[in-house]
Formats: sequence, C-alpha cells, structure tokens
Amino acid sequence: MKKYSMIMSWSEEDQAYIISVPELPGCMADGKTPEEAVRNAEEVIELWIESAREDGEEIPEPKFFNSVSV
Repeated sequence: MKKYSMIMSWSEEDQAYIISVPELPGCMADGKTPEEAVRNAEEVIELWIESAREDGEEIPEPKFFNSVSV
C-alpha cells in the first residue's frame, strides 16, 4: 500500500484522535489512542482506494510534506 500523509488532531468534543488524509478528499478516521486512529485510518485509506477504483475515479498519488505546522 502506498503511504499517504495523515494529519492527526485531538477532538475534545469527541474525546478521540481524528485523522484526515489530505490527498484523499473526505478520507477520515478516529480512535481512542493515536495508534488506534492510525490503524483505523489505514483501513479507511484501503476502502477509499477500493471504492475509487470501482467507480473509475483517479486515485491521487501520495505527496510528501516538508514542514509541520502547529
């Protein structure tokens, strides 16, 4: 599987770690721990790609980000 960038944040409202995948619109996951959130995101990425293939949509290539903003 290709490695896509993940952005993780804490949601006080949900009491969970939220991950978004910038290259894949709408691709998000959550988890009670950072590790669980990443595992869930990896599963969601696979499902996103599978769905895009089935629909004949283009699958974006992973991008590399050189900096981190806080």
